[in-house]
Amino acid sequence: MSLYVKICGITQPQQGNAIAQLGASALGFVCVRRSPRYINPHDIRDIVEALPGKVDRVGVFANSTESEICQVATTAKLTAIQLHGDESPQFCDRLREQLPGFKIIKAFRVKSPETLDTIAAYTDSIDMALLDAYHPQQLGGTGRTIDPNLLQQFRCPRPWLLAGGLTPDNVVEALTLVKPNGIDLSSGVEVAPGNKDLNLVAALFDRLQQW
Repeated sequence: MSLYVKICGITQPQQGNAIAQLGASALGFVCVRRSPRYINPHDIRDIVEALPGKVDRVGVFANSTESEICQVATTAKLTAIQLHGDESPQFCDRLREQLPGFKIIKAFRVKSPETLDTIAAYTDSIDMALLDAYHPQQLGGTGRTIDPNLLQQFRCPRPWLLAGGLTPDNVVEALTLVKPNGIDLSSGVEVAPGNKDLNLVAALFDRLQQW
């Protein structure tokens, strides 16, 4: 598959559209209320209705109920769900039944090799895995990077995205070292939480074209 590029933490319509036009595979919308990048479902819908059809619209949730996720997904017109909490494989299975046709992405905050071992249990329950840097208080968008040594021998049973501290300056090195199927950026292309720097996003895609 070609490299899947997800830009997460979108909150502004003009930025969402511009980032899609630059070549993003997916836009991520944080549906966790305590996050500084939170956006409500109606505002998400206003953004996605103006997007080109090929772009995945990903709602990011953490330990939400199935009913809440389904309600937001319908209202916001999402096409994919990213689970960033302690959701079990069984939870993912039930969500897939309730949201047929949706892409299910499960995020794992990599603290040790043992974290990677848990991914195998999700093989039949998700479409993609996302590996993010571990932070004891924050679920994502921390700017921290994963120790690449943890990923040198990693072989994921599903396509997987590398997240955590990626920027236009380090993305090529990261891709070369660990060879993911895709990448996820948030703080690395921001002026402030939820406010993207379109020059940095453009620089990212320039670097990826050279890679």
